[in-house]
Amino acid sequence: MAFFKPSADPVSNKNVARLQALIWVLIYGGLLTLVLGLSVERVDDAIGWSMVVAGGVIAAVGFVLIYVRSRINVGP
Repeated sequence: MAFFKPSADPVSNKNVARLQALIWVLIYGGLLTLVLGLSVERVDDAIGWSMVVAGGVIAAVGFVLIYVRSRINVGP
């Protein structure tokens, strides 16, 4: 028995697979930038806030792409 179960509906379209990878890169990268911006804000206020805003926008784009991905119909 494998540790990870295969997904019930594997992605057959390479563009959708790339979109799924992009979604998680945007979410995790945006949240990491946001947290680093909060830490940098203690030293330099302007750079810190710009990192927080940029990270929040990037993560929000990732969350919106989750909705977009849920609306894409992948045929067999």
